[in-house]
Amino acid sequence: MAKQDYYDTLGISKSASSAEIKKAYRKMAIKYHPDKNPNDTSAEGKFKEAAEAYEVLSDGNKKARYDQYGHAAFDGAQGGGGFGGGGMNMDDIFSQFGDIFGGGGFGGFGGGGQRQARVKGSNMRIRVKLTLEEIAKGVEKKVKVRRKIQADGVSYKTCSSCNGTGQQMRVTNTILGRMQTATTCGTCLGSGEIISSKPNGADAQGLIAKEETVSINIPAGVTEGVQLKVGGKGNEAPGKNSISGDLLVLIEEVQHETLKREGTNVHFDLYINLSEAVLGVSKEVQTLTGKVKIKIESGTQSGKILRLKGKGLPSIERYGTGDFLIHINVWTPQELTKEQLQFFEKMKNDENFIPSPKKSDKSFFEKVKDMFS
Repeated sequence: MAKQDYYDTLGISKSASSAEIKKAYRKMAIKYHPDKNPNDTSAEGKFKEAAEAYEVLSDGNKKARYDQYGHAAFDGAQGGGGFGGGGMNMDDIFSQFGDIFGGGGFGGFGGGGQRQARVKGSNMRIRVKLTLEEIAKGVEKKVKVRRKIQADGVSYKTCSSCNGTGQQMRVTNTILGRMQTATTCGTCLGSGEIISSKPNGADAQGLIAKEETVSINIPAGVTEGVQLKVGGKGNEAPGKNSISGDLLVLIEEVQHETLKREGTNVHFDLYINLSEAVLGVSKEVQTLTGKVKIKIESGTQSGKILRLKGKGLPSIERYGTGDFLIHINVWTPQELTKEQLQFFEKMKNDENFIPSPKKSDKSFFEKVKDMFS
């Protein structure tokens, strides 16, 4: 079943402002909040969908990628969890978006205001270089990362600042009377516990650095600058109920020696000599998916473009595959023997060697226009 568009989920248009996005999410969060809809799996599902949509649309970079690629912008490297592509966790939602109501928590519907936050570890960022051949097929990359994990032997005790609730209550006087709001505890960062002892080699948070190998499934058709996410493969955080950050993967495209990418189309310059252009010739061309034999007709002019339909790159949005465009270049010899010079001197004024383009022959600009039509 296709995932619903994030804008449709929140009931807003693509031109909605940040304030409108936040307002729409707040409205849905109140309507489908689990404290307001106990034991209602349908409401919980809508609550998660709204949080996932808000997590993407409230972030300028993620919103831009979503507007360009849709849900495909976050496919392929989710690792089964995290935001921006599925696997929403209720504790993640409460810890990350609890301040959407301005009080540091979702409270107001029963026990929600006392819900402990799950501290999330910091994200990690790496760059992965891909060849055009890898981009054409999609690829699994195994990379080594050095991430922080919880050291063995760390023990915890209840945070005395919040008595284990993860929140600190504050009472303020307003024109409407005394108002009580909850904020995340600054001592334990919402986990409700602090470290009581840790082994040697661990940092102040009870973490140690460890090298791990992480598999990244990269979908076909990605472009330079796209950022993928492997959920839960960033740094861990202190606390028994903490969750790991994410591994953010920035895609870099390695420049090909002979091919040039333009969107989903791939361009290749093929050089032939004068004799081949005059007589015609068959050539074998290496595409991204294998070798292809093409026929060049006799009398072919330099600048002619041959199109191999569907031999380019797949669209990351799954809207088909681009084309492989072969640009014919007739190579003019720069050094000739005496006999060759005499031959061309003789042919210079021959009527068959006098340029006589047909009206049907397209100009360079028309050829370029045809390529993108």
